[in-house]
Amino acid sequence: MATVGTMSPARAPQPQAVSSLAVAGVLSGAVFAAVLTACITVWTARRKSREEERARQRDLFASAFQAYAAYKEMPYAIRRRRHDDAAAERIRLSETAREIQSKLSYFTAWTAAESSTVGEAYAALVRELRRVAGGAMREAWQATPITEDLAMNIPPTVLDLSSLAPLETAFTAAVRAHLAELAPWWAR
Repeated sequence: MATVGTMSPARAPQPQAVSSLAVAGVLSGAVFAAVLTACITVWTARRKSREEERARQRDLFASAFQAYAAYKEMPYAIRRRRHDDAAAERIRLSETAREIQSKLSYFTAWTAAESSTVGEAYAALVRELRRVAGGAMREAWQATPITEDLAMNIPPTVLDLSSLAPLETAFTAAVRAHLAELAPWWAR
């Protein structure tokens, strides 16, 4: 029989077993917290990376469309050229057109490298632009320069670029679809 004040060995807590269990619990919690933190960090970094990639591509496609729009405006600029300094205007406008042509070629290659679908839509848009606006520029160079304010409004009977609208729509739809693919699943 046990004496008063002493406990039997079976009932007494083992100090070493309790401390081992506590250490294992703390370590398990720390490992779980580290894994959870790592998962959240990776997910956040991937999300930020995707958002930055979408923003970069959105800027690229907007710049490509801006070059398209600049070339589309060239027939108007040529018709509105200064009449009193023809030689300087030829140089100015031809240099502007050359710079825009260079950008169109650049963006045609770059959009194709980013997305074959967007690249094909942009290439089709640029081909039609060069055909339609290029023809309108030739006609504008043959017309006499505008000398009166009333002639600043150029009607569609003189300059019609409406055939470009369906290709503009196709390009923007291709861009929208491409960027939607890059969006996270919850934002689609």
